Amino acid sequence: MTAKTRQTQSFDVMVLGAGIVGVCTALHLRRLGLDVALIDRKHPGEEASFGNAGIVQRNGFVPHKIPMRPLQLLGIALGQSSAVSLDPATVVRMLPWLRQFHKAGSERGTEIYSRVVAPLRAFAVEEHLELARSTNADRFYRQGGWLHLYRSEAGWRGGDVERQYARVFGVAYDELAGADVTALEPGLLATGLKAVHWLESCSVSNPGAVVDAFWRGFVREGGCSLRGDAQKLHRQRGAWRLECERTEAYAPHVVVALGAWSGDLLTTLGETYPLAVKRGYHMHFRPRSGASLSRPVVDVENGFALTPTDNGIRLTTGVELAPRDAPVNQSVLKLAKRRAEDLFPLGRTLKDEIWMGCRPCLPDSLPVVGPSPVTPGLWLNFGHAHDGFTLGPVTGRLVAAMIAGKSPFLDPSGLSPARFAL
Repeated sequence: MTAKTRQTQSFDVMVLGAGIVGVCTALHLRRLGLDVALIDRKHPGEEASFGNAGIVQRNGFVPHKIPMRPLQLLGIALGQSSAVSLDPATVVRMLPWLRQFHKAGSERGTEIYSRVVAPLRAFAVEEHLELARSTNADRFYRQGGWLHLYRSEAGWRGGDVERQYARVFGVAYDELAGADVTALEPGLLATGLKAVHWLESCSVSNPGAVVDAFWRGFVREGGCSLRGDAQKLHRQRGAWRLECERTEAYAPHVVVALGAWSGDLLTTLGETYPLAVKRGYHMHFRPRSGASLSRPVVDVENGFALTPTDNGIRLTTGVELAPRDAPVNQSVLKLAKRRAEDLFPLGRTLKDEIWMGCRPCLPDSLPVVGPSPVTPGLWLNFGHAHDGFTLGPVTGRLVAAMIAGKSPFLDPSGLSPARFAL
């Protein structure tokens, strides 16, 4: 189809990015009666929404922090940490961002974060299950919470603040040790370890399939799914146009939900946000000796998670600070695998290829959700860091209500993009 014969389709809203955040935004907009185009270069759910640990967190009231204990810092510097690995040149470039990130992890920053994120987490499981029921995705969901393991007393004490906030917000958990851990998960080698069982969280057996089901629900309900490159977006006569594969889409409103690629587009529109990328990896394994897990397990001090999935046990790594588009660093996964085998008999790999994805992170560990403070008709929903899968349905519903002129079901002011305005 040539440019001259290319047809133009008009919509109320274009949603750019078909990860779980974009798909949920589009689905909620459609359910509010708006004509919606969901646009991505790839099939929905093929980036970070595909490769995460599949956990919907009810807990999580403390922002991620820079490790500060001397042994942690030494391990990172020597490349012996599976929680954090880094490219030195990238860290130098990120120093201003890291200073803001460190400040946000202070006592005051933690208080702000917890108050903003608590209402979101209170609805996270409910919002997931509601979408799952209506899109035939509920078969992927399981109750039973998830398990946080601690290998040292220092690590256990490091979780005191998280447990304190859980009590403040009324989130249930059990403290376990040794035999109690193995009674809950017989496949674990947990002698001498302490653990917290977060009872109210849930998990899924296939995160990518969940996003695909949500997307199919959006299409069944009359939504339009298009292939296109968000970088071609331009503003014309007070509205937005984007050339897609078979049509040119036109709408007065556009939502940027491009995850780690959001900054690329926004820079061309004259808007800048302090968005950084934390890379992560996963690989699947078939456990030895019939060992199994019934819920996700996180080694808090070593930064990795083990999740039972439809395709075996998924090992998800900690954080790598490196250029977003740099080649895969196989040593990150190899180190995490070595540490994980202390806890669980991973067995053989089910696929040779290592998956790598990018977490979009703002320095206060909260996403930006709402209207651009600068550009009319531009809406933002990105920067969910480690919580995109958890919070996608919640923030999607929030921004959809704002675009439709409805009263949001939660106060979105703590997520406002205006907090980064100069």
